[in-house]
Amino acid sequence: MPVFVFTGGGTAGHVTPNMALIPLMQQRGYSIDYIGTENGMEKELIESLQGVTYHSISAGKLRRYSNVKNLTDPFRVIKGYFQSLKILRQLKPVGVFSKGGFVAVPIVMAAKSLNIPIVIHESDITPGLTTKLSVPSAKKVCVTFAKTIQYIKGNKAVHTGSPIRSQLFSGVGEQALKHYGLDNKPVILVMGGSLGARAINIALREALPKLLAEFNIIHICGKGNIDAALNDKKGYVQLEYISETLPDVMACAVLIISRAGANSINEFLALKKPMLLIPLPKEFSRGDQIDNAIEFSKAGYAVMLKEEELNTQSLIIETKNLFDNRKKYIEAMNTADAGKGTENVLKVILSCIEK
Repeated sequence: MPVFVFTGGGTAGHVTPNMALIPLMQQRGYSIDYIGTENGMEKELIESLQGVTYHSISAGKLRRYSNVKNLTDPFRVIKGYFQSLKILRQLKPVGVFSKGGFVAVPIVMAAKSLNIPIVIHESDITPGLTTKLSVPSAKKVCVTFAKTIQYIKGNKAVHTGSPIRSQLFSGVGEQALKHYGLDNKPVILVMGGSLGARAINIALREALPKLLAEFNIIHICGKGNIDAALNDKKGYVQLEYISETLPDVMACAVLIISRAGANSINEFLALKKPMLLIPLPKEFSRGDQIDNAIEFSKAGYAVMLKEEELNTQSLIIETKNLFDNRKKYIEAMNTADAGKGTENVLKVILSCIEK
């Protein structure tokens, strides 16, 4: 059975697209191995899948800002490179797919040195540092946004869209209401990314008295961010992270308040969920989420609220306006060619590894 390797980690956005592709590769007769870090969230997510062997390597974060770890992390990347070489030599895979995150760099470089075909995927409009470092090694670069093609050198870019987990389309909203003990008021899903978002958490909790009068709220607040004082608040459900019940929660949500990570918002688009996007500010990022939110707001899929403008009042106003006008946003999303990203990326992978 031919072996195929996936990699990507650090946040859920670097893992869940792989989780969409892995079952399809298994169905085509490939044995799947995954290379990630020992302590990253990718380990827990991938080990929940059947038939996937997980391998851990050392990895160092590639920072654009000053940090004392910048002195030591290059050595972790070098160590990870040699660990990847050893793993790949043992596995002899027919190809590698990288969804990014800092763990992917040493694996991609090791695969190139062994002449293993590599396909990578860039979710954001402008390529991140991992993608820039990986492009020279890749045969093809799949991109979520057509605009991204202009930034990829070597005629390698293919506009595919974003891989989306098929199980998200099978949710039953009534099951989520029953599971979390909610009544029939409209449900708002609030999520600050897999690691949480402090500014969103604070503004939302301050707005609860007014929002809960009209809505139920399921709040994915990030690890360590549960407020025990709010556990018994009727109509408010707070979770560190969500996995098994996510399809049902997505199904019952009438709108979503979220950061603007590309993979998440493309899942919302495919599910036709109006979005209030609060992108990560530029002082804490390279501005990719701002670009994503602007693009989606221009297309009529979402409302963008800058974090510097986020407060209790603005959150309440924008949420209610989005709810009142949700049909307009759903109509715009109905014209989008979303939901085919998994199939498109799979075709690119197979074209690179099958003769």
